[in-house]
Amino acid sequence: MKTKDFSKINSPCYLLDEEILLKNLNVLTRIREKADVQIIQAFKAFAMWPVFDQIARYLDGATASSLYEARLCYEEMRCKAHTYAPAYLPHEFEDIMKYSSHITFNSLSQFEKYKGTVQNHITPISMGLRVNPEYSEIEIDLYNPAAKGSRLGEDKDKLKQGLPTGIEGLHFHALCENNSYALEKVLKNIEQYFGHLLSDIKWINFGGGHFITNPDYDVEHLIQLLMDFKSKYDLNIILEPGAAVVLNAGHLVSTVLDIVDNHGIKTAILDVSFTCHMPDTLEMPYRPEVIGARKPKEREESYRLGGVSCLAGDRIGDYTFEKGLKVGDKIVLTDMMQYTMVKTTMFNGVKHPDIAMRKTNGEIEVFKRFVYEDFKGRLG
Repeated sequence: MKTKDFSKINSPCYLLDEEILLKNLNVLTRIREKADVQIIQAFKAFAMWPVFDQIARYLDGATASSLYEARLCYEEMRCKAHTYAPAYLPHEFEDIMKYSSHITFNSLSQFEKYKGTVQNHITPISMGLRVNPEYSEIEIDLYNPAAKGSRLGEDKDKLKQGLPTGIEGLHFHALCENNSYALEKVLKNIEQYFGHLLSDIKWINFGGGHFITNPDYDVEHLIQLLMDFKSKYDLNIILEPGAAVVLNAGHLVSTVLDIVDNHGIKTAILDVSFTCHMPDTLEMPYRPEVIGARKPKEREESYRLGGVSCLAGDRIGDYTFEKGLKVGDKIVLTDMMQYTMVKTTMFNGVKHPDIAMRKTNGEIEVFKRFVYEDFKGRLG
């Protein structure tokens, strides 16, 4: 792999690395071909549509959670979406159908409300129902959809008598950056709670959160798990990873604007914002890696990294840099494609980073550069 140079990148900028994107897509393609399953991309994690044509050559489409995502799939990936939402807005449902090949309902009441409309649609749409397996290894409640009492998916007690006519598939989501061994345990609950339904459906969607392209992920175990389940139940299996498509494939390039020293605590203020541009670093929270930096040892000079918004908590830390820091230095945060651009805000009117890609030939292509009108247009 070529040495990556960030010195010429305009700051701030989300920079997708095409070489790593293609590496991830090749891993996913190998799984879908060897296990004979469908893998679709979850837009909720990554919706940088200028590269959808590349992704479409490797995967089987996309999953959408709203009308806008379904339309984006139809227009830019040029296929209909597998659509799921906790509830559908009545005035949008006709358009949802226009852009969807599959529609999954979160509840039996939503299915009953819309089943006739779907059945009478001009083109066939496969209907599914989301279920809650009530098992998850997700440690942070904010990201755990499979907890008891969750609003996401029907529980086992509602389906003891079987599925209503018209449901062709089941969908569950119980992972977040988890491995195939966590999935294996989830599947045991699926079989225990919903096994009596599996002979009555055509497809099952294993949801997202599969950390497939993480270096320590056991891909062979996943393939065998999928093959065994498929052989046992003769179902079309669908996986919809989001982060795995772009894991480690992007950076957020920033610049040090100032260094503030308060009682010996040095904060490097950047031209990006953690709350505006990387909200998961505060919500999850997690500590992003920074190129050329590491965790400080005791009494070693370190810097907190501060965002440019006026939110007091717009910061993370602490990092030690081999050569220290000075105003004008580039700070490059890694793994900044998943759940970043899709969750950004323009709070404080903070400048939104450019969106660009480093191509395999080393060229930089800028897809979007934000201006004042983008901020103003959102508010009136």
